[in-house]
Amino acid sequence: MRQIVLDTETTGLDPKQGHRIVEVAAIELINRKVSDHSFHRYLNPEREIDAGAAEVHGLTMERLQDEPKFAEIAPALIEFISGAELIIHNARFDVGFLNKELELAGLPALDNYCPSVIDTLKQAKELHPGKKNNLNALCDRYQIDNSHRTLHGAMLDTELLGEVYLAMTRGQESLLGDGSEEQKNQANAFANDMPRLAVRVMLANEEELAHHAQQLIDIDKASKGACLWNQMELQA
Repeated sequence: MRQIVLDTETTGLDPKQGHRIVEVAAIELINRKVSDHSFHRYLNPEREIDAGAAEVHGLTMERLQDEPKFAEIAPALIEFISGAELIIHNARFDVGFLNKELELAGLPALDNYCPSVIDTLKQAKELHPGKKNNLNALCDRYQIDNSHRTLHGAMLDTELLGEVYLAMTRGQESLLGDGSEEQKNQANAFANDMPRLAVRVMLANEEELAHHAQQLIDIDKASKGACLWNQMELQA
């Protein structure tokens, strides 16, 4: 199974207001293992960066003015992610920006390249309702070292998110039957060694049977002949 953990940094909060992507990063998971393949680009957004966004990721137009534009790196990004399941934290945000960038580049939307998207924010809210579920909070919860995350950065955040996702879904492989043959053999051996307990059947005595029959009579009277138990016995 091939999955891609992906993150973006942007000039602001809303692509509909003309905001653009300034950084995109992705790492590859193969069968829940991080591979050696990754993708990372800084981008010239062709517009100014909001002060609030710059405070989050630390990127400026001065730093990015010589970087490629999204349309220039789009073919390489599409090649890297095509056919994989995407893993994104707050997927609506990143997917919205990616779709806008693809549109501006004259390319089809993201779902034409990737069959599905896992939103780890949605997953976290389901697992930990009422708690903080941003990336820092999840790193703390799953004991993942994020002490070097002084600013948001797409590459660092994908690496942390990959660890968070694997921690949140730990044990999934055994539920799906993906454990090793040795683990399966151990589980079967354990099951075979379990003692088989005899089933003890206790039959009702005459007094209990008489009490049960009287209860049915009382129920039948109270329900005006609608006692289901009696009807079942008649059908039998």
